[in-house]
Amino acid sequence: MNIIDRVKNILTTPKTEWLVIDTEQATPMTLLTGYVLPLAILASLANVLRSLFFAGGFGTYFIYSAVIGFVSILIGYYVSIYVIDLLAPSFDSEKNLNKSAQLVAYSNTPIWVAAFLSFIPVIGWLLAIAGWVYSIYLFYIGLTTMKKTPEDKKVVYMIIAFIVMFAITFIISSILMASFVGSTMMGTGRFF
Repeated sequence: MNIIDRVKNILTTPKTEWLVIDTEQATPMTLLTGYVLPLAILASLANVLRSLFFAGGFGTYFIYSAVIGFVSILIGYYVSIYVIDLLAPSFDSEKNLNKSAQLVAYSNTPIWVAAFLSFIPVIGWLLAIAGWVYSIYLFYIGLTTMKKTPEDKKVVYMIIAFIVMFAITFIISSILMASFVGSTMMGTGRFF
């Protein structure tokens, strides 16, 4: 299945799409190169578009912000799949790294699509919030199919997993942004 169909199907018919995804063979690397990477590029383009349309050109901050967002997505994807897989036995769920990778990659689709659309004035932040909320829903319904999580454990597993994924993304972004600010200040000779 091509990436456009997968994005459309996971966003519009997620319950049936999870069943299709469950029959597919995928590894963290094949998902990275075939799905996560293109969507990470798309999500990161929002900063470039924001710079181009609203800041009057390609500002250094926006370019670095796009790179930091891109790298955060890639690192966050890998760390999240391992954490979710490690948590699985605690919630009577199937420990399967490939299924964890599918769950993370496909449930994050609305976040990445909304991130791309976030450059739109006024409604951009609403789309970003909607992307996060819908992503949580996709993760929730995907848990049964992908991780064989019992109904009584899904809510707690989902909450803990999303707190972990959010924290990972926040920490990675903070470290990268601090590195950027530090290297920029060092390069200019100014510290404040």
